[in-house]
Amino acid sequence: MTRDIIIAGGGRIGFQAAELLAARDENVTIIEEDKDRITEIADAWIATVIQADASDPDILEQAGIKYVDTIAALTELTGLNLAVCLLATQLADGIRTVARVDRETDGAYDRFVDAVVYPEEAGARVVANQTTGREVQTLAAVTGNIEILEIRVPKGAPAAGRTLAEVSFPAGTLVISGEDGSQILKPETTLTPGSQYVVAVEPDVVDEVLQLMHG
Repeated sequence: MTRDIIIAGGGRIGFQAAELLAARDENVTIIEEDKDRITEIADAWIATVIQADASDPDILEQAGIKYVDTIAALTELTGLNLAVCLLATQLADGIRTVARVDRETDGAYDRFVDAVVYPEEAGARVVANQTTGREVQTLAAVTGNIEILEIRVPKGAPAAGRTLAEVSFPAGTLVISGEDGSQILKPETTLTPGSQYVVAVEPDVVDEVLQLMHG
């Protein structure tokens, strides 16, 4: 299922996170004040862009905050990011909030936002992961173009309850192991609803694999 995500801040981290999310076929809107950054983002064709201050409630409403699944505030200012997330929770029910911080927090902000990210340590992949919760995760330590995903298979997904041999995965896909990592999966292994699997995927087929395993 395609989600709608707002990213506040179109700098290096915000832009890279938007690229990863767009590659997963998510609908991304970036709110950024800097005109030059807006031009670069628009030229990349990865997201809808709004040149404005994300801490302005009128701007968030213009961006469709009431209908958005997640807001990730990724500017270089921790205080601004927290303010944007708190404002979003006042304007939209049930929205997931992710705030970038400039230092380790030891859980200090857990009461105010759903997830805190410290991209200088973890990188933009972790930011993209936090917007999804625990359903689909990209392992941040992986290098190169291959995506290593942890995907939880929900009930009703096309692949749920079927063996690996029965699922028509595209070329460039390898389902490696289950959530306990105790064994390499075999063609006769059944993908159990509610279980999580580690999958290696080439970038061009990520969307197709997510559709099969997550719906």
